[in-house]
Amino acid sequence: MSQHQKELDRHFAWFERKLPPGPSKFVGWVRKPSSIYVRVPLAILLVAGGFLSFLPVLGLWMLPLGLLLFAQDVPPLQKPLAQGLGWIERKWLERQRVKLERERAKSAQ
Repeated sequence: MSQHQKELDRHFAWFERKLPPGPSKFVGWVRKPSSIYVRVPLAILLVAGGFLSFLPVLGLWMLPLGLLLFAQDVPPLQKPLAQGLGWIERKWLERQRVKLERERAKSAQ
């Protein structure tokens, strides 16, 4: 297993922990190697839905999710997606830290 695959697995595990039990169980099942025949068509549908984001219900949120599912089976996608998710995670943590510092400064006044 490559370093980038491990990084993607870590991000998927975080995502699964944030979901309610039902969707979390589904994401865990879709990620299993035996679910490739469901994962690939689902990834194709999500990517296509992401490109059709101008329609109601469909949105850009579908595109990265579809690419993440593709990355499970397409090694060239693993590195850029792992790097992108790492960047998003760093920005998210930085934002949370700044927010916490503002709340502390506000309560200290």
